[in-house]
Amino acid sequence: MNKDKLLMLLEKDCKLSVEQLAALLGASAQEVAETVGELENNGTILGYGATVDWDKTERAFVTALIEVKVVPQRGEGFDRVASRIYQYPEVDSVYLMSGGFDLMVMLVGKTLKEVALFVAQKLAVLDAVSGTATHFVLKKYKDKGVLFVKEEKEDRRTPMV
Repeated sequence: MNKDKLLMLLEKDCKLSVEQLAALLGASAQEVAETVGELENNGTILGYGATVDWDKTERAFVTALIEVKVVPQRGEGFDRVASRIYQYPEVDSVYLMSGGFDLMVMLVGKTLKEVALFVAQKLAVLDAVSGTATHFVLKKYKDKGVLFVKEEKEDRRTPMV
C-alpha cells in the first residue's frame, strides 16, 4: 500500500472510514487499519482535526504572523529559542525560515493589544531575539488547501457597448 497516498487522503479528509480508505487505495480494510496504527505509533500521524472558518462563529480573536530575527546559540542553533517560543499557549505554530528573518511564529490572541503585549513582554525580550516584525491576518482566503471564500465565475465575455 502507498503510505504517502494514505497520508494525503487522511490530511485532506480525516473523517474517511477505514473501508473508504481501503477502497481508494485498493487495499484491505485490515491493511489500512494496521498501517494507520503504525503511522500513529511512530509519530508520522500527530493528530486529526477540522478546518474551521472562525469568522462564521461568535468567537472573536486575532491571528498574527510574527517574523523573528534570532542570534543562533552555540551548539544548539535555533532549536533552543524555538523551543522557548513554542511553549507559550498563545503560539499556534513556529517555523524555521530562510530569508531576512529566522523564525515565523503564528499566534492567536483575543485582541490586537494582547498580541502586541505578547511580542513586547515575552518574545522581543528573549536574549537570542534581535528583532521582530508583526503582521495581522485581516482575511483568510485559503488555508491548508481549503477555500474560505466562495469562488465567483469570471465572465470573460466582451461587453457590448
